[in-house]
Amino acid sequence: MTYVVKECFFTLQGEGARSGTVAVFCRFTGCNLWSGRPEDRAIARCRFCDTDFVGTDGPGGGRFTEAEQLARHIESVWTTRVPDRRQPRSVVFTGGEPTLQLDAALVSRCKALGFHVAIETNGTRMCPSGLDWICVSPKAGNAIAQRSGHELKVAWPQPGLCLTSSKPSRSTTASFSRSTAPTSRPIRASASRHACSTLDGDSACSYTSTSA
Repeated sequence: MTYVVKECFFTLQGEGARSGTVAVFCRFTGCNLWSGRPEDRAIARCRFCDTDFVGTDGPGGGRFTEAEQLARHIESVWTTRVPDRRQPRSVVFTGGEPTLQLDAALVSRCKALGFHVAIETNGTRMCPSGLDWICVSPKAGNAIAQRSGHELKVAWPQPGLCLTSSKPSRSTTASFSRSTAPTSRPIRASASRHACSTLDGDSACSYTSTSA
């Protein structure tokens, strides 16, 4: 397949459970909740996104015809900034919605080059296999397909998204090992122990720990 990348750059993760981690961010073009065009925002399924994920004109952006080609491109971005081969490598796939393009082949090639492979997704599509870190950021009004992972990152406040529930969690519910609220105000530990999106028709999500 051809991977279409908006930008691919070296950075420090600025929010969530892995804040401060050095990584290559690979931002795919395209999203299933918004076209990215301002004229379509009123009909978008996610209306507060402020990310530019249209086109390939960002730093390190482009079209890559094979998983090996993109994996090597990610490696070149990393080694330009971190020549020491002993430094643990990390790549974060984001978007837009990265599950529209990220597949097991690309995950495998990145891991073969020594990368810890993470994804930041809206959770409406299942993630490919082999990922080391799955961060789901749910958007109100959209059912969650990826119901397990390592981090639940919530943009808050978000009208229509319920983060508290009196229901106990069940084995059929979503399970994440961390929860974070990167915007506006933190989720209180007492409130986030059992959380849910009232719009996905399921019961509470469960967490093992929380962070603000």
